[in-house]
Amino acid sequence: MNRLYLKEFLDEKAIKYNDPVFLATDPLQVPHRYNTDSDIEISSFLTATISWGQRKTIIKNALFLMKMMDDSPTDFIMNAGDTEYKYLEQFKHRTFNGIDTLYFIKSLKNIYKGFGGLKTVFDTGFQKAGNIRDTIIHFRRIFISQEMPGRTHKHIADIEKNASAKRINLFIRWMVRNDHKGVDFGIWNNIPASALYIPLDIHTGNTARKLGLLRRKQNNWVAVEELTGELRKFDPEDPVKYDFALFGLGAFENF
Repeated sequence: MNRLYLKEFLDEKAIKYNDPVFLATDPLQVPHRYNTDSDIEISSFLTATISWGQRKTIIKNALFLMKMMDDSPTDFIMNAGDTEYKYLEQFKHRTFNGIDTLYFIKSLKNIYKGFGGLKTVFDTGFQKAGNIRDTIIHFRRIFISQEMPGRTHKHIADIEKNASAKRINLFIRWMVRNDHKGVDFGIWNNIPASALYIPLDIHTGNTARKLGLLRRKQNNWVAVEELTGELRKFDPEDPVKYDFALFGLGAFENF
């Protein structure tokens, strides 16, 4: 497949799958239930955190977690006490359990009370670093600065150990991209879409390899940089729009 045809093919698929109709089967439907920026941020971050495995299960568990937070994520983060924390211990999604949930909530509370919120932390990191890789590293250091078990650390990807950071990149995509299509929120305006990296998972990775866009066999950070670099050749201003195309081809068309 020549490069011009490949770009046209991926552009067409990106348009097709970047459509609110697909929210019915997408975990992104969960934060779309909220209206305030902080509720959107918090619900998006927690939903992205558990976004691995079957999508139906992800959606079911994310909705349950929001219910446990009284469907008011910001108020819960800021005001929950020991009784509410105890209730969180029953939450579980695959290897993300109640203990992890509790410490995630406490760390988010620290971020919103001590650092101005998720947006401010990412904005500050990007202003200092000028790139998403080091911005994520900056965020992770703040997030795990609160006391938490070592097992909980693994749920925040460590790029310095070559993790692909799929879930964090997915969260950032949701917050940053602002194409007015009604899917991504675009409520963070200090980080440009051109700086984003692809949320690399099994579907995007396998499709990219079949299309000759990714040579590496492992889905790690080096592969993220390689694939994003190829996608930037197609659209340097918004390379991650092709996440819709690659994921859609893999998940819906068995490409």
